[in-house]
Amino acid sequence: MEDIKVIAFDCDGVLFNTERANKAYYNRILNQFGRSDMTEEEFAYAHMHTADEALARLFDDADSLKAAQDYRKKMDYLPFIQHMEIEPYLKPLLDKLRPRYKTAIATNRSDTMGAVLLEHGLVGYFDLVVSVLDVKRPKPHPDPLIKILNHFGIKPSHALFIGDSIVDEQAAKAAGIPLVSYQNRSLSAQYHIDSLKDLEKLLTLGESS
Repeated sequence: MEDIKVIAFDCDGVLFNTERANKAYYNRILNQFGRSDMTEEEFAYAHMHTADEALARLFDDADSLKAAQDYRKKMDYLPFIQHMEIEPYLKPLLDKLRPRYKTAIATNRSDTMGAVLLEHGLVGYFDLVVSVLDVKRPKPHPDPLIKILNHFGIKPSHALFIGDSIVDEQAAKAAGIPLVSYQNRSLSAQYHIDSLKDLEKLLTLGESS
């Protein structure tokens, strides 16, 4: 732990509980075209993947997918951001991490990320934010995490990635970065935590060893 220089976070499910927001967002699109609300299986997929990938799963023919994409691009995302629940202890944790550690986000969100940080008062808390707009391939590919490593000029062993899904596990493994699994004991990870306070304890233990 004493060699860690960068702490990177996934967004949905780690920084925020986005279940209500994401369900409302995709259900709005589905309902617009006379379709039923998402199933739990569809939501689980959408939670981990990009909006383009989620819509491609929800709308299985080219014409309806294009119509859904066009509608999505015209939607105001602000009402859905307000349903996002910031994780307890996030801001105090970030205050304690900085300036000793650099902080980053690696997310499969796209053009909503800036508005999310602004709405929840998190602008300036992260040294780098990598969304799907910044890389050729989203998670589970390692591209977002490799971009973070290259930006800070560090080795994979000098970073930690906090994630909660199988795509986070796969991306971290492919990038060679130790994974801290957040509230998901089923993931193969170097560390498992149940709250962000546990991350502070984990890093503090590293300082005292």
